[in-house]
Amino acid sequence: MTDWIRRALTRKRLEKGPRARVIVIEEPNEKLVYTVKFALGITACLSAVEVAYIAFLGRWNSEIFAAIMELIGTVTGIFIGQKS
Repeated sequence: MTDWIRRALTRKRLEKGPRARVIVIEEPNEKLVYTVKFALGITACLSAVEVAYIAFLGRWNSEIFAAIMELIGTVTGIFIGQKS
């Protein structure tokens, strides 16, 4: 699972060398990879809680949905921020 997260967070940029251009690959920090894994895991758990809430009580819980959307926004922001 960490391979695709690490690959998605890896930056590649071109630098001018003395003779040619060089591709510089910057690996993400290990803490960042663990943070993204944790956030995705919590998002999956909250989604399961929302499904159980709907299945057993027959109602929608907007607080759980708001937490899911917040975590999805955070993970998306991390991916976009890391690439630029």
